[in-house]
Amino acid sequence: MRTKLIAFHLPQFYPTPYNDEWWGKGFTEWTNVTKARPRFRGHYQPHLPADLGFYDLRLPEAREAQAALASEYGIYGFCYYHYWFHGKMLLERPVDEILRLGTPQFPFCLCWANENWTRAWDGRDKQLLIGQEYSDEDDMNHIRWLARAFADPRYIRVDGRPLFLVYRSARLPNPKRTTDRWREEAARLGIGDLYLCHIENIHGEARVDPKSLGFDAAVEFQPKLSLLRPPLIARVRGKLLPNRQNFQVNSYAELVKKSLAEPPVPYLRYPGVCPSWDNTSRRPNSGLTLKGSTPALYEHWLHEVINRAPMNSDGDKIVFINAWNEWAEGCHLEPCQKWGRKYLEATARAMQDQSS
Repeated sequence: MRTKLIAFHLPQFYPTPYNDEWWGKGFTEWTNVTKARPRFRGHYQPHLPADLGFYDLRLPEAREAQAALASEYGIYGFCYYHYWFHGKMLLERPVDEILRLGTPQFPFCLCWANENWTRAWDGRDKQLLIGQEYSDEDDMNHIRWLARAFADPRYIRVDGRPLFLVYRSARLPNPKRTTDRWREEAARLGIGDLYLCHIENIHGEARVDPKSLGFDAAVEFQPKLSLLRPPLIARVRGKLLPNRQNFQVNSYAELVKKSLAEPPVPYLRYPGVCPSWDNTSRRPNSGLTLKGSTPALYEHWLHEVINRAPMNSDGDKIVFINAWNEWAEGCHLEPCQKWGRKYLEATARAMQDQSS
């Protein structure tokens, strides 16, 4: 038996023409991160990087440093977000160069973030920038593009099949039709069968048997907002919070407790954890902060989740971590100026406990 920790990876740490147009010249995720300010006494903001600095993912050295650090502390691989919009792609350069250059030598898979691209990251959800369009033709074009990634020897496989995630399967007009078409075309291209997972995401979608939608398994995405609804959510007004502006504050410890108390599901679901969460750098007036996250609490959660995780047909346990580098959501294993490598060290200890 082997435990494989897969960390979600955000590629929005380099400038692109689309972001220049939509957000201003030179915009990257670091733009949001560095604008963050504390909203109440003891609020940890901004989250600023330590060991890896304000990296640029156009640089091979930055990608190599991420992979080396992740591997050192027991992360098996990265799950890169994949932004496909009816043949148009956003933030594709890091993965394109990983495929083209053959480095770093670190396992990876892809998760299709099939949401409309809006101004949600600054609180203006209804302003559409680029939308998803679904069609039979697009299903075929998409799987043909993915075939190149699936053929890479570093690509993560389950039961010998390339692992591919869909973030919001409920958005697909007919998920079973899409997954069937993908499997048929993958077989025709010589890839063989696929290992498809849908995410039980932060919006509370997809809490159904994945096989009914054509998927092999589900992936639990943390934090689960369904566990943080009133009366757990408190409205905070303090000296640092401007009038008429609200955001939500909740307890990380409470999330851990309630997540571990949830009953098992009657289907295969790979569990997930998060080291922390605070998206007020993106949404300063309407974000959600999980207060009180510590490396010790995170280690306890990860340790328990690994112990309870189901084994797949390979005899492996897979656990997903949100995330490796979601800096603007205050959700990162990468070292920060407050905690240094302590969350990575907690990850390594949780893994060591399983083999001792």
